[in-house]
Amino acid sequence: MKILRVIGGMDPKGGGPCQGIRNSIPALQTLGVHNEVVCLDAPDYDYLGSDSFLIHAIGPSVGPWSYSKMLIPWLQKHAEDFDLIIVHGLWKFSSFAVYKALKELKGNTTPYFVMPHGMLDPYFQKAPERRLKAIRNWLFWKLFESKVISHAAGVLFTCQEELMLARRTFTPYKPVKELNVGYGIQAPPVYHDKMNEAFKLVSKELNGKPYLLFLSRVHKKKGLDLLLAAYKIWVDLTKENEKLDLVIAGPGLETDYGKGLLKAVENDSTLKQYVHFTGMLSGDAKWGAFYGAEAFVLPSHQENFGIAIVEALACGKPVLISDKVNIWREIKNEAAGFVENDDFEGAINLLSKWGKLTSIEKKIMKQRAKKTFLKHYSIEPAAKRLLDALRKVIE
Repeated sequence: MKILRVIGGMDPKGGGPCQGIRNSIPALQTLGVHNEVVCLDAPDYDYLGSDSFLIHAIGPSVGPWSYSKMLIPWLQKHAEDFDLIIVHGLWKFSSFAVYKALKELKGNTTPYFVMPHGMLDPYFQKAPERRLKAIRNWLFWKLFESKVISHAAGVLFTCQEELMLARRTFTPYKPVKELNVGYGIQAPPVYHDKMNEAFKLVSKELNGKPYLLFLSRVHKKKGLDLLLAAYKIWVDLTKENEKLDLVIAGPGLETDYGKGLLKAVENDSTLKQYVHFTGMLSGDAKWGAFYGAEAFVLPSHQENFGIAIVEALACGKPVLISDKVNIWREIKNEAAGFVENDDFEGAINLLSKWGKLTSIEKKIMKQRAKKTFLKHYSIEPAAKRLLDALRKVIE
C-alpha cells in the first residue's frame, strides 16, 4: 500500500500532527506500507533531508489560510500514484485543496481520509480568547471544511473521546465513517547517563533535586498559570524534605503569555526558589528530563492526545492531568496517574494526591504507567490498527 500524507508543515518545532506522522511512518514501513508527505514548507527548510521518508516541500504558503497555488496541480498530477491520501489537520488550505483537487480530477479513484488531530473539539469554539477565530472557523466550516469532511472516505480519530466531541461542534456534520484508530509513539530510547548529563546542563539551578515535569508548549491552553498558582500553595504547605521542584520545559517563553509567567515567577520568592524554566528540550536533554522526573504534570484546558503525556508514560512516569486531555479515561482506568478538573482546585488536587502517596504507592503507579503505554500507545499496534481500519474501507 502507498499512502500520501498532506499537511501544512512538517517543521519538527511544530510538534503535534507532524510528530505523529514521524512516529507512524516507520512502524507502517515494517508492515509493508510506503508513505510520502507533501507539505507547504519552503523547499530550503533546514530540517528537510533528515527524515527516513520522502517529503515534498512545495511551498512556501502565503497568508493566514496558508494558501499555495502549487498544491492542487501537484495533487492532481500525483494522486493516482497512491492508494489513499490522509489529510492531517483542518482550517488551512491544504485540507480544502485535497477535496477540490480530487473532485475535479476526472476518473479519480483515490480516496482520502481526514485526521483532525483534535481540531473539531468544541473548546476551540468556546474559549473566550478565541472569539474571532471561532467566527472564522464557523465561516470556514460553512464554506470549505464541511465539504472536506462529508466527501472523505472516513474521519480518523486518535481516541473515542475525540470522536464523541467532534459531533458536538459544527453543523452540518455528516462524515461517511468515523474511525477510532488510536494513536501511538515510538518507544523512547533506553536510559543512559548522557541523558542525565545533558539535562543537567540546561537545569543547573535544579542542582539534582527531585522535581515534577511540565514539558509542552508554553501556552494559555496548557493551564500553566493555574499550575503555578496551585504549586505555590502546595509548596508552602509541604514539609521541606517532601518538596518537589517544578521544571517547565517547552517553547513559547518569548510570547506575551510566556513572559507573564516568567515575570510572575521572578517576582515571587517561593516560585523563584522552586520553579525552573529550561526552554524547549530535545534529544538527550529531553529524555533526561523525562527519566529524571518524579511525575509529569499537564493540567491542560484542551489536549487531543498529548504526545508528551504518552512519552512520560513510556518512561514509566505517572501523569497528573486534567479531564480535558482526551485520553484521560485510559489514564484513570489504568491508575497510571491522577485526573482532575482543569481549574485551580483541580490543579491543587493533582499535586496533593501525588504528595500523599507513599513511596511504595508511587513505585506501583510508575509500573502502571509503563504498562499503560505498552497496552494503549505503543506505535506498533497503533500502526496496525490504522492499517486495518483503512483496508476495511478501501478494499
